Amino acid sequence: MDKRIIVALDFNSAEQALKLLDKLDPSLCRVKIGKELFTACGPQLVKKVAAHGFEVFLDLKFHDIPNTVSKAVKVAGDLGVWMLNVHASGGLPMMEQARAALGEFGKERPRLIAVTVLTSLAEDDLRQIGIESSPEEQVSKLAFLAREAGLDGVVCSAAETRLLRAQLPDDFCLVTPGIRRAEDATGDQKRILGPAEAVRCGSNYLVVGRPITQAESPNEVLEEFNLAIAGVS
Repeated sequence: MDKRIIVALDFNSAEQALKLLDKLDPSLCRVKIGKELFTACGPQLVKKVAAHGFEVFLDLKFHDIPNTVSKAVKVAGDLGVWMLNVHASGGLPMMEQARAALGEFGKERPRLIAVTVLTSLAEDDLRQIGIESSPEEQVSKLAFLAREAGLDGVVCSAAETRLLRAQLPDDFCLVTPGIRRAEDATGDQKRILGPAEAVRCGSNYLVVGRPITQAESPNEVLEEFNLAIAGVS
């Protein structure tokens, strides 16, 4: 089966991350390594996580000049990750060169996706940084730009997936953070949906952090998330 839940390893030590992995079944999920954990532990942890049987989404959101990003993406590909990302707001040339950097990996290349608008940003937040578009409009613009650059998909809020799924081909991947059940605290996410609703709206992969990582029985909660989306289309 395609593992649609991606567990966010939002820790600052390898010990915490590996302790959680010992409680999770790699046949039920993939995992995400972000800036905090990668900064604390580096590439060696990515290899350790893979050795535990987990496919890794390396969530470093590269955003720099095209040459710098393409080189970083190539190095990330050498780590054997399943997926990695860049910021779509870095522009078309940056994304094109990032995609080209993965060409040598052939059919085994990592999936490359782009961040559109962070799920912590609402309309007022965008105005503060000089963007007059609504979150939905900005997400759509950046998603089309990522598609033009040849990327595999985008990160977006579940609130925008229905719009994007109607606008873009079915093979364009939508990865959605900010997934919470009704009983979960929303934390710093502002644009969120539940797992089943997110899949109905068109999300391919759901990123889940604290509801699983802070649970007393993480694998049981993981199974609950999988059950919630089983058979949903």
